[in-house]
Amino acid sequence: MGTLILDASVLIGLLDSADAHHSRAVDDVERADQGGRRLLTPASAFAEALVAFARVDRTSEARDAVAAMGIAIAPLTATMAERAAIVRARHKQLRLPNALVLACAEELDGELLSYDNRLRQVARVTPPQGP
Repeated sequence: MGTLILDASVLIGLLDSADAHHSRAVDDVERADQGGRRLLTPASAFAEALVAFARVDRTSEARDAVAAMGIAIAPLTATMAERAAIVRARHKQLRLPNALVLACAEELDGELLSYDNRLRQVARVTPPQGP
């Protein structure tokens, strides 16, 4: 099976047992892992998910948990940045961090997993872009 791209909403759900999406995130990621899918998150989404942990000096715990779940971190490339800029310019309601996640999914030909309704809506209507 292909790559599953996780956005910050999924990572936060995985890392925070009090998060509204915790159970769903655990179920979705376990199912993907059991199905042999590669789990990946863009570096930008990883940073976004770490903010709350950084506030309480627990960044290393969150980093270790993500690694233990087998989730790889995808670096931002110039192509991703260009694609994100195009998506962001076309969809003013979409924040740049979400445009970066979408661009990562497009570049790596992965399926996006997100609990962010705006991002999912744009992902359904945005064809892959080639800079």
